[in-house]
Amino acid sequence: MAEPSSDAVIASATRKNKADPGWKYCHSLVEGDTNTIVCNFCGKITKGGITQAKQHLIGKSGNVAACKKTPPNKMILQTLNLENAINRRKMEMLRKMNIRESMDKNEVLKVHQNIARFWYQAGLSFNLIKLKSFENMVAAIGQYGPHLPIPSYHDIRVPLLKKEVEYTENLMKGHREQWVKYGCTIMSNAWTDRKQRCIINFLINSQAGTMFLKFVDGSDFVKTGEKLFELLDAIVEEVGEENVVQVVTDNGSNYVLEGKLLEEKRKHIYWTPCAAHFGFIYAYSSTLRLLRNFTNKRELVRHAITRFATSYLTLERLHKEKANIRKMFTSDEWTLNKLSKEPKGKKAAKVVLMPSFWNSVVYTLKVMAPLVKVLRLVDGERKPTMGYIYEAMDKAKETIIKSFNNNESKYKDVFAIIDKRWNCQLHRSLHAAAHFLNPEFFYDNTDLEFDFEKILTELHLYKIGAYHFGSDFAMAQRKTHSPTYWWRMFGSQTPNLQKLAIKILSLTCSASGCERNWSVFEQIHSKKRNRLEHKRLHDLVFVKYNQQLKPRYNARDEIDPISLNDIDVCNEWLVGEMDQDDDNDAGNDLAMVVGSSSRKQKAVQENDEDLDVEENIDVESEEEEIMVNFEVSDGEEGEGDASLPYDNNEDDYVGIGEDD
Repeated sequence: MAEPSSDAVIASATRKNKADPGWKYCHSLVEGDTNTIVCNFCGKITKGGITQAKQHLIGKSGNVAACKKTPPNKMILQTLNLENAINRRKMEMLRKMNIRESMDKNEVLKVHQNIARFWYQAGLSFNLIKLKSFENMVAAIGQYGPHLPIPSYHDIRVPLLKKEVEYTENLMKGHREQWVKYGCTIMSNAWTDRKQRCIINFLINSQAGTMFLKFVDGSDFVKTGEKLFELLDAIVEEVGEENVVQVVTDNGSNYVLEGKLLEEKRKHIYWTPCAAHFGFIYAYSSTLRLLRNFTNKRELVRHAITRFATSYLTLERLHKEKANIRKMFTSDEWTLNKLSKEPKGKKAAKVVLMPSFWNSVVYTLKVMAPLVKVLRLVDGERKPTMGYIYEAMDKAKETIIKSFNNNESKYKDVFAIIDKRWNCQLHRSLHAAAHFLNPEFFYDNTDLEFDFEKILTELHLYKIGAYHFGSDFAMAQRKTHSPTYWWRMFGSQTPNLQKLAIKILSLTCSASGCERNWSVFEQIHSKKRNRLEHKRLHDLVFVKYNQQLKPRYNARDEIDPISLNDIDVCNEWLVGEMDQDDDNDAGNDLAMVVGSSSRKQKAVQENDEDLDVEENIDVESEEEEIMVNFEVSDGEEGEGDASLPYDNNEDDYVGIGEDD
């Protein structure tokens, strides 16, 4: 970039200097020269800049004589004296700020050290420092100033918790309004923790997002279909039968019976099995079993936010690190390792160097990459997915066919498994209706047939694209906005069909939101809080889950139109650790370091640059040590951020050969 000319610099300095009020009563002898100045009253020339000129005007003793012709009024004197006083105060404030800044550095360090000490003693996750509520807490303490009284044990257990529940209930008002207006989905799932407590979660999904309603401790009864139906029926009563469109649960036989009993009693409510509970082939493959044998079931990367993607992610990472893994088993370091001489060590090296092993990895990735995209779609929280599941599965199968160059022998067995699960559990009337009412797909396929007896007239208008449906603006919005938004904008002339469409298209296909509550419950219930009465425990989960979910929902895009050309296997959904989520279990990290065990704990220190492994490691199996060595060469994966948009520069494995 060109340097500014000297004339430009002088002009800029002149404008800045002439902001001084002294220039009202004098002027430069030569334009642009702010040092040689002429008095407007007596014509005297001073050469000490505007400061000396002002001394001349007000008659201040110094190196210049006082002006003899200054008007007798005191306005000039007052103006210039005021300016001088302001300048003095500015200089004093600047001096004090410099002193304070120097002092503040030490004070800030002291405060930070106290915060860190609390963190370490409490065994808190470092991830908690990112919480907005922590930032708000520190700001509030600073605004209060010194001598802030600390809340008591009773305060934080009873009155403050009660107020926070009320605050959270207020946050959830919008959810309840959406239930009444457009209907909702009840999501239910059971979970057994490490202490064999069985928790049944109930969450409500609507256009406003997902809300945790309550949990039931199911440790004391058998989870039969009849018992689960009894619990679910009570939840329907609480939410309001007229507000519930569907119930989404796990696919177990007891849940199937629960759904049938519910549909028999509540004729207009649909039971839908969770689309995310899909028996993925890769979870049972011999390749993955072999991998887990020599890694002692330790993942090569961080667990996915959704547990169904973890195994796929392991293979995906293996493929990307293929060259590095092979280098490790052919390196001098491996040759010098005692395990390289033992049978299991030789076997591990042989497997890694076998082309057939990597061909199996590529085959699995070709099959699973499109299906993981579908899983990500149905597992979302903000974007309603009911209107996309049909098209998503069709596109996934098309992508798989393309991956194998239309060689049916390579994918027919896979399709048989997909079709069997789809036909018996996932081919639901709500899915079909939502697909029909999604304008993005309906107007691309005019051969679709559907029967709505009660709204036949309005349905005909939709089918022929009458009124707003066929306008240029509406057609342009079909692929760029969500189906629910499209119906709100363009369905006003068919109000009955509009209401039905929004109700169906707002529904979720997955109950995975329940699973995100598992770690929340265990975190709260495991930290020496086993004696918490049920009500307080419920309040803690209600506050934590719903306040945690709200910003995550708000951070998501309103609509991400489905495109299986962009199968993102490296986004935050697969590999990221969500802020303020599963990493917040206070005891987990500490227990790994100081917890007792029947054998020595492996001392592994991790950071973003490398992994240092302690020399004296007593391992139970050779495979475990192999895993440690792999991690040393492999490095550590950085944390993801669930609030960031995902990157579309991922592998779709369509063009990768199986013998590469």
